[in-house]
Amino acid sequence: MSKRVSQRDFVVDDNDDDELLREDEDESDFGGSDDDSDGIARLRSNRGRGSTAARGAASSAGAPGGPATRSKGKGKAWEGQFERTWDQVQEDERGTLEGAVSDLLLSTKSRRLLRDTSSIQRGIIRHVYLVIDLSSAMLVRDYKATWLDLTVQYAQEFVTEFFDQNPIGQMAIMVTRDGLAERLTPLSGNPADHLKVLQNKKKLEARGAPSLQNVLQLAKTGLAHLPPHGSREVIVILGSLTTCDPTNIHQTIVDTEKERIRVNIIGLTADMKICRDISEQTKGVYRVARDDLAFRDLLFEFVSPPPTFAGTKTAHVLGSSSADLMQMGFPALVHTTYPAVCACHGKLKTSGYSCPRCKARLCDVPTECRVCALTVVNAPQLARSYRHLFPVANYERVLHSSPSTDPPTCFSCFFPFAPPPTTSTTPAAAGDLSPLGRYRCPKCAHDFCLECDKLVHDALGFCPGCAGA
Repeated sequence: MSKRVSQRDFVVDDNDDDELLREDEDESDFGGSDDDSDGIARLRSNRGRGSTAARGAASSAGAPGGPATRSKGKGKAWEGQFERTWDQVQEDERGTLEGAVSDLLLSTKSRRLLRDTSSIQRGIIRHVYLVIDLSSAMLVRDYKATWLDLTVQYAQEFVTEFFDQNPIGQMAIMVTRDGLAERLTPLSGNPADHLKVLQNKKKLEARGAPSLQNVLQLAKTGLAHLPPHGSREVIVILGSLTTCDPTNIHQTIVDTEKERIRVNIIGLTADMKICRDISEQTKGVYRVARDDLAFRDLLFEFVSPPPTFAGTKTAHVLGSSSADLMQMGFPALVHTTYPAVCACHGKLKTSGYSCPRCKARLCDVPTECRVCALTVVNAPQLARSYRHLFPVANYERVLHSSPSTDPPTCFSCFFPFAPPPTTSTTPAAAGDLSPLGRYRCPKCAHDFCLECDKLVHDALGFCPGCAGA
């Protein structure tokens, strides 16, 4: 009987106490030996300790300071930086959050200092193909959301910011899946058309594998016929580690380079040799995002127009020089009692813009007239694009200040600067951050705060001090 009890597997569970007691009673009825009784007693004592330990672990897990409560909400190890981000915000000596906000603004300023602010020739009339990878690899959940959801969200923000900073530029949306490339929207200067497609979930179903060769072929077909006074760019967001190409992709890369098309690629997984070859041969940029914030920063770096290629001796429709003039029309906004058919959508409209050449009705500007092929823009939009040719010089940080000569407030927003230190030594600044919160324009010598510095270089495009002078 002792052999039967010793070979039985016992599970630590409070519901089995009655069963164990019944088996003990059976042992007493059979009148086993003393050794058998000692073995059953040891088994009972071990079982009691196991049940007590299990109940103790359960109670400690349910306690407010237990391990289960502390680990709740943290997620996986690679998601740790996204959980409880408010714990990373530290107050400064005065008990405010200005230090944390300044660190965020400083990261943007540091990236801007790496860019060239000299006056160089840039293509302010941009023709951009935004390519989104819709392969099955985009369904991977790595940034707490799938790559596809995050890409669509950032693409919508990028389209809005792109047309805000490049109002006379044009963009087209393209996707690649099932080894093919598909153009969802044609080249257009109306951001509403692109945002409408990006918000349609049915057209953004991920499946199959991408094809970089078909993307380059389709982009070359849509950009090769455009006049050379505008830039030709392709921005690819790639989440797959493979590409399904029908023929030799290297020959397609050579043909794309001959058409002066710049291909930029943002990778979401790892560095790929073929992507680097494409970007290097077409004089583009290839970057791999390490997280979702870096992905957004890499994408928004393409908002500003890139430098143009060096001029060639090849003649084109506007002449032999890439600096030839081009014709533009400034339409008038008209309101009529009776509707008229617009030339862009074929719908009846009572208000719209009138083409200055053919008097056709247009819904939005900037656009190209479907009747006479005239580029129609507004004067403020043209002036806003013109500022990319002459960027604002970077402000210099001020390390030493004199209360008698330097102004106490920001020139733009009149925010008071921090008082200078009473000691003779100035505290060291981290990176490009001024310990006094002052940033001085090298031309007009006016002082600005960090927030105004970011606003001037990222949105306004001109220095208020220089404009007032």
